[in-house]
Amino acid sequence: MTRAAAAVADWSGGTRIGDSLSTLNREYARNVGRGAVVVVLSDGWDRGDPEVLGAQMERLHRVAHQVVWVNPLKSSPNFAPLARGMAAALPHVDEFVEGHNLASLEQLARVVSGESTSPKGAEKA
Repeated sequence: MTRAAAAVADWSGGTRIGDSLSTLNREYARNVGRGAVVVVLSDGWDRGDPEVLGAQMERLHRVAHQVVWVNPLKSSPNFAPLARGMAAALPHVDEFVEGHNLASLEQLARVVSGESTSPKGAEKA
Protein backbone atom coordinates (compact mmCIF):
# COMPACT_ATOMS: atom_id res chain seq x y z
CA MET A 1 0.00 0.00 0.00
CA THR A 2 2.87 2.35 0.74
CA ARG A 3 4.32 1.89 -2.75
CA ALA A 4 0.87 2.30 -4.33
CA ALA A 5 0.24 5.49 -2.37
CA ALA A 6 3.63 6.87 -3.40
CA ALA A 7 2.89 6.12 -7.06
CA VAL A 8 -0.40 8.06 -7.06
CA ALA A 9 -0.04 11.83 -6.86
CA ASP A 10 -3.39 12.49 -5.22
CA TRP A 11 -3.72 9.45 -2.92
CA SER A 12 -5.96 10.24 0.08
CA GLY A 13 -6.73 13.65 -1.34
CA GLY A 14 -10.25 13.05 -2.55
CA THR A 15 -11.25 11.90 -6.00
CA ARG A 16 -11.95 13.87 -9.12
CA ILE A 17 -15.41 12.44 -9.73
CA GLY A 18 -16.55 15.28 -11.99
CA ASP A 19 -13.51 14.89 -14.25
CA SER A 20 -13.96 11.12 -14.35
CA LEU A 21 -17.64 11.48 -15.24
CA SER A 22 -16.70 13.98 -17.94
CA THR A 23 -14.50 11.32 -19.54
CA LEU A 24 -17.24 8.71 -19.17
CA ASN A 25 -19.83 11.02 -20.71
CA ARG A 26 -17.57 12.15 -23.54
CA GLU A 27 -16.17 8.75 -24.53
CA TYR A 28 -18.75 6.15 -23.54
CA ALA A 29 -22.15 7.45 -22.45
CA ARG A 30 -23.67 7.75 -25.91
CA ASN A 31 -23.01 4.11 -26.72
CA VAL A 32 -22.77 2.32 -23.38
CA GLY A 33 -24.63 4.65 -21.04
CA ARG A 34 -27.83 5.10 -22.99
CA GLY A 35 -30.53 3.20 -21.13
CA ALA A 36 -28.05 1.70 -18.66
CA VAL A 37 -28.24 1.47 -14.90
CA VAL A 38 -25.17 3.40 -13.77
CA VAL A 39 -23.76 2.70 -10.30
CA VAL A 40 -21.38 5.18 -8.70
CA LEU A 41 -19.60 3.91 -5.60
CA SER A 42 -18.12 6.85 -3.72
CA ASP A 43 -18.25 8.75 -0.47
CA GLY A 44 -18.77 11.94 -2.49
CA TRP A 45 -15.59 13.64 -1.32
CA ASP A 46 -14.70 15.20 -4.65
CA ARG A 47 -11.64 17.43 -4.79
CA GLY A 48 -12.73 19.05 -8.04
CA ASP A 49 -15.22 21.78 -8.80
CA PRO A 50 -18.68 20.76 -7.54
CA GLU A 51 -20.28 22.58 -10.48
CA VAL A 52 -18.42 20.26 -12.87
CA LEU A 53 -19.62 17.24 -10.92
CA GLY A 54 -23.21 18.50 -10.90
CA ALA A 55 -23.16 19.23 -14.64
CA GLN A 56 -21.64 15.84 -15.48
CA MET A 57 -24.14 14.02 -13.25
CA GLU A 58 -26.97 15.89 -14.96
CA ARG A 59 -25.61 14.88 -18.37
CA LEU A 60 -25.22 11.26 -17.30
CA HIS A 61 -28.71 11.20 -15.80
CA ARG A 62 -30.19 12.30 -19.14
CA VAL A 63 -28.82 9.27 -21.00
CA ALA A 64 -28.96 6.60 -18.29
CA HIS A 65 -32.05 4.64 -17.40
CA GLN A 66 -31.19 4.97 -13.71
CA VAL A 67 -28.33 6.42 -11.66
CA VAL A 68 -27.61 4.72 -8.35
CA TRP A 69 -25.10 6.21 -5.91
CA VAL A 70 -23.64 3.89 -3.27
CA ASN A 71 -22.07 5.72 -0.34
CA PRO A 72 -20.39 3.65 2.40
CA LEU A 73 -20.65 6.59 4.83
CA LYS A 74 -24.44 6.79 4.51
CA SER A 75 -24.95 4.12 7.16
CA SER A 76 -23.70 6.42 9.92
CA PRO A 77 -26.58 7.67 12.10
CA ASN A 78 -25.22 11.22 11.83
CA PHE A 79 -24.64 11.12 8.08
CA ALA A 80 -25.63 14.15 6.09
CA PRO A 81 -24.61 14.73 2.46
CA LEU A 82 -22.49 17.77 3.35
CA ALA A 83 -19.51 17.05 1.11
CA ARG A 84 -19.71 19.51 -1.78
CA GLY A 85 -19.44 16.75 -4.36
CA MET A 86 -22.17 14.67 -2.78
CA ALA A 87 -24.46 17.68 -2.50
CA ALA A 88 -23.87 18.54 -6.17
CA ALA A 89 -24.54 14.96 -7.32
CA LEU A 90 -27.68 14.12 -5.35
CA PRO A 91 -30.20 16.06 -7.46
CA HIS A 92 -29.23 13.79 -10.38
CA VAL A 93 -29.36 10.47 -8.49
CA ASP A 94 -32.36 8.16 -8.68
CA GLU A 95 -31.36 5.91 -5.78
CA PHE A 96 -28.98 6.79 -2.94
CA VAL A 97 -28.06 3.69 -0.97
CA GLU A 98 -25.65 2.54 1.70
CA GLY A 99 -22.65 0.42 0.82
CA HIS A 100 -21.02 -0.56 4.07
CA ASN A 101 -21.88 -4.24 4.53
CA LEU A 102 -23.22 -7.32 2.80
CA ALA A 103 -26.86 -6.46 3.50
CA SER A 104 -26.47 -3.05 1.86
CA LEU A 105 -24.89 -4.66 -1.19
CA GLU A 106 -27.81 -7.09 -1.35
CA GLN A 107 -30.12 -4.06 -1.31
CA LEU A 108 -28.05 -2.57 -4.14
CA ALA A 109 -28.56 -5.76 -6.14
CA ARG A 110 -32.33 -5.47 -5.62
CA VAL A 111 -32.29 -1.82 -6.73
CA VAL A 112 -30.20 -2.53 -9.83
CA SER A 113 -32.40 -5.49 -10.78
CA GLY A 114 -35.53 -3.39 -10.41
CA GLU A 115 -36.90 -5.48 -7.53
CA SER A 116 -36.75 -2.64 -5.03
CA THR A 117 -36.87 1.10 -5.30
CA SER A 118 -37.39 3.82 -2.78
CA PRO A 119 -39.62 6.79 -3.45
CA LYS A 120 -37.52 9.43 -5.20
CA GLY A 121 -35.77 11.50 -2.58
CA ALA A 122 -36.61 9.29 0.39
CA GLU A 123 -33.11 7.84 0.51
CA LYS A 124 -31.25 11.09 -0.11
CA ALA A 125 -30.73 12.36 3.39
